[in-house]
Amino acid sequence: MRVVCLVPSLTEAVAVSAPGALVGATDWCTHPADLDVTRVGGTKNPKLDRIVALAPDLVIANEEENREPDLAALRAAGIEVLVTEVRDVPGAFRELARVLDACGVTARPRWLDEAERTWSSLPLPERRTTAVVPIWRRPWMVLGRDTFAGDVLTRLGVDHLYATHEDRYPRIPLDDLRAAAPDVVVLPDEPYRFTAEDGPEAFPGLPCALVSGRHLTWYGPSLAEAPRVLAEALRAAHR
Repeated sequence: MRVVCLVPSLTEAVAVSAPGALVGATDWCTHPADLDVTRVGGTKNPKLDRIVALAPDLVIANEEENREPDLAALRAAGIEVLVTEVRDVPGAFRELARVLDACGVTARPRWLDEAERTWSSLPLPERRTTAVVPIWRRPWMVLGRDTFAGDVLTRLGVDHLYATHEDRYPRIPLDDLRAAAPDVVVLPDEPYRFTAEDGPEAFPGLPCALVSGRHLTWYGPSLAEAPRVLAEALRAAHR
C-alpha cells in the first residue's frame, strides 16, 4: 500500500499506525517529527504532478482542508481519493477508523482506543465558560457553527459565542469580539500562529488562553492527550 496524505492530522495517524505506507505528505505535515516522505506542497496548493509520480494506491484528503478541483484532477489521473468529513469528536473517531481500514490497518491501534476512552470518560465541567476563538487576524476570523474545534471546546465546558453563526468561520470586527465580553479568548497557534506577543494585546482586560492548535484542531493520536493539554491552557488563562 502506497499512501499520500494531504491532511496533517491524518498523516500522523497513518504514520504511527501503518509504518511504511506513507510515501508523500504536505509541507504542513509536521508529525511525527521524524517523518521522512516526499513533500507534495500545501494542503490548498498540492503539487499534483509530484503526487501522480509517486503512484499512490490512495490519497487521503479532507473536505475542508483540500480543494475539490485538486481532488478531481487526481481522480482523473486514475488515483483513488478518500475524502474525510469531520465536524465533531465522534465523527473524528469514525473517520479515523475508516482511514486506517483503507490503509490496510487490521489491528485497531492502541492510541485510538486510548483516545476514545479519554473522550468518553470526561468528567462533567465544574462550570461552563464562554469564549471567542479567533483562528485568523487581518481580518479577524473566529470559530462559527459546526466545527470540530468548537465541539472539542464544548465537551470541555467552553461555549464559543459564535457557535450559531450562519458561517463556519465568520469574519467578525475586532470591536465586536471585544464587545461580546467572553470569559476567555482562546488563541490557537494554527492556522494563524497566535503567540504571547501576537494576539492577547488585541483583547485588553480579557483573559487569553494560548492553546496548541494540534490539540484543538487535529484528529489523530493527539486526541488522547488533548483534553488534559487544553484544560491546562484554559486554567492558566485565569491565573
